[in-house]
Amino acid sequence: MSYQSEAQLEENLIKQLVNQGFNRVIISDEEQLKNNFRNELFEHNKAKLNNEPFTDKEFERILRHIEGKSVFQSAMLLRDKFILEREDGSEIYIEFFDTQNWCKNRFQVTNQTTVVGKYTNRYDVTVLINGLPLVQIELKRRGLDLKEAFNQINRYKKHSYQGLYRYIQIFVVSNGVDTKYFANSDKEILFSHTFFWSDEENKRISNLKEFTQTFLDKCFVSKVIARYMITNETDKLLMVMRPYQIYAVEALITRAFETNNNGYIWHTTGSGKTLTSFKASQILSKEPNIKKVFFLVDRKDLDSQTIAEFNKFEPESVDTTDRTDTLVKQIKDINKPLIVTTIQKMANAIKNDKYAKIMDQYREEKVVFIIDECHRSQFGDMHKAINKHFTNAQYFGFTGTPRFFENRSQEGRVTADLFEKCLHTYLIKDAISDGNVLGFSVEYIKTFDGDIDESDDTRVAAIDKEEVFMADARIENIAQHIIKNHNGKTRNKAYTAILTVQSIPMLVKYYDKFKELDHDLKIAGIFSFGANEDLEGKDEHSRDSLERIISDYNKIFDTNYCTDTFSSYFADVSKKVKSAKIDILIVVNMFLTGFDSKTLNTLYVDKNLKYHDLVQAYSRTNRVEKSTKPYGNIVCYRNLKKNTDDALKLFSQTETTDVVLMESYEYYLDRWFAELNNLKSLTPTPQDVDSLESEDAKKKFILAFRELSKILVKLETFVDFEFEESELQISNQEYQDYKSKYFTIYEMVRKTQDEKTSILLDVDFGIELMHSDKINVGYIMNLIKDIDFLSKEKRDQDIKNIITELDRAGNMDLRLKVDLLKEFLEKVVPQLSENCDVDFEYSKFEAHKRIQEVNYFAEEIGLSADFISDSVAEYEYCGIINREEISNEVKEKLKPKFLERKRKVEQVKSFVYEHVAKYNI
Repeated sequence: MSYQSEAQLEENLIKQLVNQGFNRVIISDEEQLKNNFRNELFEHNKAKLNNEPFTDKEFERILRHIEGKSVFQSAMLLRDKFILEREDGSEIYIEFFDTQNWCKNRFQVTNQTTVVGKYTNRYDVTVLINGLPLVQIELKRRGLDLKEAFNQINRYKKHSYQGLYRYIQIFVVSNGVDTKYFANSDKEILFSHTFFWSDEENKRISNLKEFTQTFLDKCFVSKVIARYMITNETDKLLMVMRPYQIYAVEALITRAFETNNNGYIWHTTGSGKTLTSFKASQILSKEPNIKKVFFLVDRKDLDSQTIAEFNKFEPESVDTTDRTDTLVKQIKDINKPLIVTTIQKMANAIKNDKYAKIMDQYREEKVVFIIDECHRSQFGDMHKAINKHFTNAQYFGFTGTPRFFENRSQEGRVTADLFEKCLHTYLIKDAISDGNVLGFSVEYIKTFDGDIDESDDTRVAAIDKEEVFMADARIENIAQHIIKNHNGKTRNKAYTAILTVQSIPMLVKYYDKFKELDHDLKIAGIFSFGANEDLEGKDEHSRDSLERIISDYNKIFDTNYCTDTFSSYFADVSKKVKSAKIDILIVVNMFLTGFDSKTLNTLYVDKNLKYHDLVQAYSRTNRVEKSTKPYGNIVCYRNLKKNTDDALKLFSQTETTDVVLMESYEYYLDRWFAELNNLKSLTPTPQDVDSLESEDAKKKFILAFRELSKILVKLETFVDFEFEESELQISNQEYQDYKSKYFTIYEMVRKTQDEKTSILLDVDFGIELMHSDKINVGYIMNLIKDIDFLSKEKRDQDIKNIITELDRAGNMDLRLKVDLLKEFLEKVVPQLSENCDVDFEYSKFEAHKRIQEVNYFAEEIGLSADFISDSVAEYEYCGIINREEISNEVKEKLKPKFLERKRKVEQVKSFVYEHVAKYNI
């Protein structure tokens, strides 16, 4: 079978763009790029410049203003104007990009531009707007992994995207069949942040030709850059919206501008509703006919996470006080068109007569209310009062789980009663298919002995339900089951879990039971207590129980909380769950809605859940992270099979749960055997990997072992899993030996200096799949300390075992030190005695190696060792590499030509980065 070549793909793309109105230009290098930018910027601002082109000095001022900035700073400058002082003394506002009239920008396309950085790179296709490279497209021929193009862009980012290329806003990667886009960033870009394009019905548009027709339409791509990219000033981050977010905002603002009708957006939990709703609010707030836009959230959702999210998009937009006075002051301020507040404060402002004069000013004006989590009953209760006051108000809701007849509120309301029409949907099945959220792996664990069928309501009704569920033996069995399986579920506690239970008494009982049992898990509990609760039949008030739980928490984490500082305790618990410092958090209702944490991957369930409550709770686990988190783990200690199926069918609008629920253990076991057979057909034993000569053969091995490891990640999360040779048809030792060979090839590629020779350079090794938190630097140092120095034979065996552990280690920090540790083990450890301080000896060895490496590099490049040491020290101290200082030193000492000087400067920078990364772990 013949594949379309990269060159053919590139030429076809350029022809299509030219047919769509882009002007083709030939730009061979950076100098030509600047000359073209000079001409295009002049043409874009021609009227303001009175047809007078830029003089050399004027253009030099412009370049000084825009060059040498970070990606984020460049994005801000792109959207701003520059006051250019002309040589005649006049001042002109220069516009780099028209953010209002998208089609009035100037559009060009070029290809194969050569840029010299650390290495010489040639870029595939570049879209220029007003002469600036704003969209960069990298292509791979059909049949190649899309991730190879993505990895190539990450290399280019590191090695040669400089000067005007810092203005790239969007990257596109394609192999012709699959195409994705993503935002540029100063930080490392993750493949999970790349998006497929789609149509309004969420039908994927992955073919390059169709993608180009729609997304790369010149007016549309300009509109995306102008309107649907977000400059997050808190994190100094550039973001681009996903297709469903763009369509939702478009639908909402069209309805707001063209009608007085309400509407709601149904986007599944975890798909970025906050960003979508806030972007819609921002656009509406800039419309002169709309006097105020109120973004309403429930008081209990306005936690530190939500406030931080809002303030990223609109600095200081959230009033964090409980005072209604503050809200009314904001309403009075005509310079505040967008107000983020709580439903409760808005209701107070309307009801209180003392605010009537200010509130009445907006009674008949057009105002828009954006309601987050609009399926909640709280807004329904307050809607009448708000609607009665604002007679010309429009309401738009956002929800991941709307109310339908099946899950209607206690008053019988459904979401459409208040918000009329659903304007856009993005369901959980769509989000899973796109990789924007994870699916669920649900296991149901039977917790009753005998013939009691928990799902048979008539049978269960005949017994005391609470007595059965609260039975000491049942609670202990479940706690023991969690302890036994928790490491497997969370990849040795790299991730964290929530245990949700039916009631506060059950929570306390579980907490006390875990305290009795033997384990090394950090367990916390949280709930809201009633001030005047009924104590009949109870040994302890719930507040006293919580006080005990918080006291234990203080001892574990060296904090000082109590029930009087509950909000601070809540915030700290939230923070520690997100950083996986708490292993299991026990809750009743808290943290089951609106809580986002990528490190949360498991939910243990011992309570009855249905419809929106079930989907909201399950969805705490399905935030996308790395490939070590393939899905959210749900372990049900109640028979929620029917409830789960009913809820997922309702919120997927389908009759099947296949897309949302992951396959069975048996399914993944069959997949394992298939991938294992593929691996064995290539390399029957680990030793056969050494015989692979061609890079093509090595690539096949990498891909085969990577796929096998992906299946292992999934198998390990099941309760049934044990790594037994009789079950998996390969011993753990043989698997680890294959892994060692895999890492040998990975290290060889990582150390490759010649960018053009290796086809393995852009292959996705999926190293995080091999990652094990257990085998890290600290773990290896502890093994070295435990070496038996009294027996030479035992010592040599210990050294050999530790080297084996090093060969299969997946921790990336540790892999930087593998060669160092091996040399220490082979050369220094055999000389040590039983009473030696291993840490001191290793520090001494490492210090010697550092000096040796600096001296060797200094001699190799031709600079003084003192200068290299000073550069390393400065970077260690302040995190800054002084490029100008390095350039001057290279220029003075080596007197190279311009291009050679650039290479030498990049070599020094790379050495400093890698040297500090290696020795500062």
